[in-house]
Amino acid sequence: MSASTHFDILIVGAGLSGASLACALRGSRYRIGLLERQRPEWPADWDARIYAISPANVEFLQRCGAWAHLDAQRIAPVERMAVAGDAGGQLVFSAYECGLQALAWIVESSAMARELWETARRQPNIELICPAQPDSLVFDDDAARLRLADGREISAGLVVGADGVNSWVRDQAAIPAELRPYGELGVVANFTCAEPHFGTAFQWFRRDGVLAYLPLPGNRISIVWSTPEAHAQELLALSPEAFASRVAQAGASRLGRLELLAPPAGFPLRLMKLDAIVAPRLALIGDAAHAVHPLSGHGINLGFQDARELADQLLALPAFRDCGELAVLRRYQRARAEETLLVREMTDGLQRLFKPAFAPLALLRNAGMNLAGAIPPLRSALARYAAGLL
Repeated sequence: MSASTHFDILIVGAGLSGASLACALRGSRYRIGLLERQRPEWPADWDARIYAISPANVEFLQRCGAWAHLDAQRIAPVERMAVAGDAGGQLVFSAYECGLQALAWIVESSAMARELWETARRQPNIELICPAQPDSLVFDDDAARLRLADGREISAGLVVGADGVNSWVRDQAAIPAELRPYGELGVVANFTCAEPHFGTAFQWFRRDGVLAYLPLPGNRISIVWSTPEAHAQELLALSPEAFASRVAQAGASRLGRLELLAPPAGFPLRLMKLDAIVAPRLALIGDAAHAVHPLSGHGINLGFQDARELADQLLALPAFRDCGELAVLRRYQRARAEETLLVREMTDGLQRLFKPAFAPLALLRNAGMNLAGAIPPLRSALARYAAGLL
């Protein structure tokens, strides 16, 4: 890249959302820059950060050219989901109920990141700018202008902020974000299990948070335990054997004895709302645009659908239109508003309903769970919500 370079579209952040947008625009008329601070690193073993990819986003990753290159031996379908409340509530639904092969596919974050990166690297209309440290960003009438720490200058008709919940691009554009910490950590880890999971995902709404077992290939699972910070730190301080025993006990020993594959990790959970995700010559996608509680597993699915919708809007744009025009970008914002609001409010509502401070409502919320499980249309609707189809 020369000292001064112009792109039609500059994507800042080559994580899953940003890289998928670049790949969705491969072969288009747009010249695209994909900027990342440092090249992604791939873990040698199973990645503890995994995602439940919805059927709609499997199709999107196929369109991006990445899904076919993923190792099928490291992907597990979720064919059934069993949810338990903290006072006897039970809810079970399956892919069969809504005519799907799977409710979701469990995929390692690093595996998707690697394939999207390699797919982008092979495209003639995409230039990877990495390593690169952004220094300043200004938005003019005719272009956005970004300066890197090494003095290089980049201009673009449109800048896409895909740089995460602490988005530097969003800050530079002075778009305010309302952040509300949950006071919880998401504790993640992978295990081998003594009993087969048969493609079932388990979720327990407990007095100490929400625990999920997600199936991995073979007799393996990945867990996410969303729990108050003090309890999370207690879990993270346990020995591998004690931690595995605690997780097995919390999961009612459904899969027998667990054995930890790698040290667990924890990350803070918070809700983020923005009044606007676009501005002249700017669009935000993924965690730069929204952050939701992980109990529904919809976080990265929202990011992929942001990328899909923005790509569709840009690909449909006549050649004479400016891709950074605010009227164009507002169409993207309107198209994403309903799903983002629905997922955010539903997951936040569930988190509030089942958090420890709401323990006196245990009988009511568990009765509601049992009622939902007893009404086939409602149970089917919940299955479709779990699959990202609502």
